[in-house]
Amino acid sequence: MAIAKAYAATSPSAPLAPFQIERREVGPHDVQIEVAYCGICHSDLHQVKDEWGGAKFPMVPGHEIVGRVTAVGAHVKNFKEGDLAGVGCMVDSCRTCPSCERDLEQFCEKGAAFTYNGTEMDRKTPTYGGYSSSLVVNEGFALKISPKLDLAAVAPLLCAGITTYSPLRHWKVKKGDKVGVVGLGGLGHMAVKLAAAMGAEVTMLSTSKSKEEDARKLGAHHFGLTSDEATFKRLAGHFDLIIDTISAPHDYNKYLGLLRVEGAMVLLGVPPEPTPVAAGSLIFGRRTLSGSLIGGIKETQEMLDFCAEHGIVSEIELIPVQQVNEAYERMLKNDVRYRFVLDMKTL
Repeated sequence: MAIAKAYAATSPSAPLAPFQIERREVGPHDVQIEVAYCGICHSDLHQVKDEWGGAKFPMVPGHEIVGRVTAVGAHVKNFKEGDLAGVGCMVDSCRTCPSCERDLEQFCEKGAAFTYNGTEMDRKTPTYGGYSSSLVVNEGFALKISPKLDLAAVAPLLCAGITTYSPLRHWKVKKGDKVGVVGLGGLGHMAVKLAAAMGAEVTMLSTSKSKEEDARKLGAHHFGLTSDEATFKRLAGHFDLIIDTISAPHDYNKYLGLLRVEGAMVLLGVPPEPTPVAAGSLIFGRRTLSGSLIGGIKETQEMLDFCAEHGIVSEIELIPVQQVNEAYERMLKNDVRYRFVLDMKTL
């Protein structure tokens, strides 16, 4: 075992603080990555506060991890020392179930090994995330990072990027499609960038008029103010696809009414309470209401390659790790545009 520096929470009420963790020795199929940057996802905050239940402490959050390979196992084929590499929300899966065989490891039927607040596939060894100096991962769950892009701004692509890319690809968004994005935050700003790069006609749907300027800078062609009921009349039956990134309670039925016949709305946000859906919102128009969770490893690499080709990265605020608790407080106030990234060299 090797000792790594980290920032960890020791209980739901404890602030994140310096900590030491053990990382396994590099096995034959493993790569060791020196962590350069780690994005802060809103789910990190939920997990640290045990708002979803099942939290395991001490907890080292972080699943938007980029850095450089410092060691490789004897049988590693796709990485060498010095390569840039990333790790997203998963570090392993069973690899044999129908979902894994379809490159949908996030839906592993035996339960994927998530990057933190979980266990390895042995169901015993705890996983610790990227708020740390290094990690060791099987090369099958490591991702290649292009040197063309700003490495710090790549980090959030490992969660926010793939979470929005996956439904756009699944619903086969193409040039000329009309895509609505609900909410301009960490996820929403990536959905706008990616959909625009795919050639879609993108409309930002937001309750805040102040978001319009940013939305257009990010690539949105249009803006719909959803605090104005007239917007729902004006855009009724307009969209081929709506990407809904909002985790606050809101009326799905109103947004379903914005879909054309056989259009689809995909949920990425998780409101705290169940949201009623009227059957008529779907039946009259054969519309689809769906959900999506990150993406498999193959699709995540595809997303990273797409972003490198189109020069796409997240809009970030880079901070030293010592400011992580302050960043959490600011996230609660929506005071970030649009993703915090920890500079792990400050660890």
